Amino acid sequence: MTTSGPEQDTDQTPDPDTAVPAHHGDPPAEQRAMARSAAVVDRGHRDVLAVTGEERLSWLHLLLTQHVSELPADTGTEALVLDAQGRVLHHMAVASTGDAVYLDTEPGDGAALLDYLTKMVFWSAVEPRDATGELAVLSVVGPEVPAVLEKAGLPLPPPPHGVAGLDGGGFVRRTPWPGRDAVDVVVPRDAKDTWWSALTAAGARAAGTIAFEALRVESRAPRLRRDTDERTIPHEVGWIGPAVHLTKGCYRGQETVARVANLGRPPRRQVLLLLDAGDEELPRTGDPVHRDGRAVGRVGTVVQHHELGPIALALLKRSVPVDAELTAGTEERVSPATVDPDSYEADPDSPPPGRVARERTGGGPGRRA
Repeated sequence: MTTSGPEQDTDQTPDPDTAVPAHHGDPPAEQRAMARSAAVVDRGHRDVLAVTGEERLSWLHLLLTQHVSELPADTGTEALVLDAQGRVLHHMAVASTGDAVYLDTEPGDGAALLDYLTKMVFWSAVEPRDATGELAVLSVVGPEVPAVLEKAGLPLPPPPHGVAGLDGGGFVRRTPWPGRDAVDVVVPRDAKDTWWSALTAAGARAAGTIAFEALRVESRAPRLRRDTDERTIPHEVGWIGPAVHLTKGCYRGQETVARVANLGRPPRRQVLLLLDAGDEELPRTGDPVHRDGRAVGRVGTVVQHHELGPIALALLKRSVPVDAELTAGTEERVSPATVDPDSYEADPDSPPPGRVARERTGGGPGRRA
């Protein structure tokens, strides 16, 4: 058993998953189990925060990009924290259950997020705390997830974001990715091994992060700092909707979100690249994407998919056409690359609604963001 995948390890962007198993002996078979039956992955290295207090939802509503002030009990979602320019600083999965809201985020990101939340408490009746030592995340993926959970004695929350609390602490959260059916089983950390054994005994194959990441990339679900950089705004990577609510305000960076949605279009778009590396070394996260010798994008997560072969998420300039001939990588790891047309969302023929309104009222064409 190894702990890291070579295609996901660069000097510029260290592999964030070295603390948990990358595979359990056969990554392609583990991927196939996720796609065709069920597999369980240890994602216990994710940081978990808990927010308690009677004002927890209304307070978080002022800080996060998602509409959570009226989030029903036993419901989850995704959310972001942006800087003043609308660039993504934090991404988190959200679960409201019992008397707390839980936020789990990238490994190593929890301290900075908790620091920000703590500074924003002021006089609110809330208490954010680090719950990483209390809870650990196990992810179960595959079409046989319902049967696995039933055999393991766990509830199956409704899709797409239902949450069910567990006796003894923790919860099960339904997620819309990375596979056909997926849940996060968030359990007391000291009981993680017990729940792992129960899930594998119930029919889930033991799998590692290589398999999970391959299906995540196939589903085009971005990951902070793997598929984003310091300039990324939510519109570029498909977080509008899943993690950003366009009709709410009152959060940092909201002006940029609204301006780009209503008056312009984001300067880049996320696509799925199909790589033709042959036996050569694959590109790495952070490598450039070139067209005709000019840099037009950035490579995100690179994986070996059990059916598609080597693939990667990438951020490309919006002007790059879907049929462009590209190369991904640098130095000895350059690979011909093509955009998967199913991942390319063409711009509509009509301008954004805000720009139309401005022209109608004599305000002139909106500035392109």
